[in-house]
Amino acid sequence: MSKLLIAGQWVAGDHSEVLVDCYSGEPYGEMAVASARQVDEAVAAAAQTAKTIKLTPHERYQILMRSAELLQERSAKLLENMIAETGFPKVDGENEIRRCIQTLQLSAEESRRLVGEIIPLEATPGLTNRMGFTVLVPRGVVCAITPYNSPLNVVAHKIAPALAGGNVVILKPSELAPLSAVALCEILIDAGLPPKCISLLHGPGASIGRALLDDSRINFYTFTGSTRVGREIQQAAGLRGTQLELGSIASTIVLEDANQPLAIKKVVAAGFRKAGQVCTSVQRVLIQRSIYEDFVTQLVAATRQVPYGDPRLPDTVVGPMITMQQAERAERWVDEAVNRGARVLVGGTRNRSVFAPTVLVDVPNDARVVCEEVFAPIIIAIPFDTLEEAYERANDTPYGLAAGIFTSDLSIAMKAGLNLQFGGVHINETSSSRVDVMPFGGVKDSGFGREGPKYAIREMMEERLVTIAY
Repeated sequence: MSKLLIAGQWVAGDHSEVLVDCYSGEPYGEMAVASARQVDEAVAAAAQTAKTIKLTPHERYQILMRSAELLQERSAKLLENMIAETGFPKVDGENEIRRCIQTLQLSAEESRRLVGEIIPLEATPGLTNRMGFTVLVPRGVVCAITPYNSPLNVVAHKIAPALAGGNVVILKPSELAPLSAVALCEILIDAGLPPKCISLLHGPGASIGRALLDDSRINFYTFTGSTRVGREIQQAAGLRGTQLELGSIASTIVLEDANQPLAIKKVVAAGFRKAGQVCTSVQRVLIQRSIYEDFVTQLVAATRQVPYGDPRLPDTVVGPMITMQQAERAERWVDEAVNRGARVLVGGTRNRSVFAPTVLVDVPNDARVVCEEVFAPIIIAIPFDTLEEAYERANDTPYGLAAGIFTSDLSIAMKAGLNLQFGGVHINETSSSRVDVMPFGGVKDSGFGREGPKYAIREMMEERLVTIAY
């Protein structure tokens, strides 16, 4: 059974809830749920700890690097647990652990590079004998609220930079995938992190999350999840700092001069990994009309080769969705589109919580499966004639997290970032391309602020100006 971590102690919750395996539906554990009193205790303890425990940059470096080592040592057990709580096949689970290790290491390295800058005050006419510089200081208490679809690495992308910057952390992971977060907190403490520097609270966002938002002792919020919840967080945070990575409808453009085999391989991988439950998963692939029929034929053939089903089978690539309800929603959206004229070229079927890898064509522009975030293993193929038309279609959503474009034209490649209204634009890669060292975040309704340890640490610290007259 998972416990809560409050004021440096593992404690029982107000009550517990049974956790069930995404694929089998069988119980595999329990989650302790925090009470309102325990939330208050956790925040009070964190606020006090932020004033009393000051780790040096070298100490933070040592803790995070040792955490990466322990994560590697415990990876087998972590993988087993992650398959139960998320339904990830082995390939996705191993990648999640591998990237989490990298995120911890990157955060450790950045903790030793936290410097301000010299301000050239004497460059001002008539000003002499005065100098200025900036220093970086921790914000204090950072609250991290994380999703189920990356229960280790997204958690690490929030708490590791926060700790690297000298902050104290309160973590509320998704109630759908809580045990990976428990394991990561245990690893950090075993690596030498003072237990009072991190709190772990489980429970639904409507109660636990709201209580955390309403507490003015928290200085910064970092959140990954829906745009709806992101708006609530921003409204509640007021003038306090936030970093929000929100919803997306991700497009990848394929031009007629593209390397088609490369594009097919990457689109299939990006559309279906983690059962399509990634904010940057390829939901819409925009294909130039001159190659549309051939490309779609290849896309369908490649999709038919994707093994799906039981995540514990070694060859499975697409496992179950996080809940039966989410799989039923995906099925319902596809059926709605088909009833309005869309065609299913492959997939479109559901077996309990497993939704088959699916390719749709002829989808009406206002069907939910194409104009809302589908978060399922579904790719919609859409033809276009001109590059301008492709840009317009890709940009025509409230979101702007990431986009991909395949082309051999250097001029188009160099200008794509100016024409596509997204936080990240990837040339000869899909919208789902991400390396943990890069700045990652969106524009428009996809939020603001950047993940990536170097960038996140800066957001979780205050830059203060110091001037000296002499």
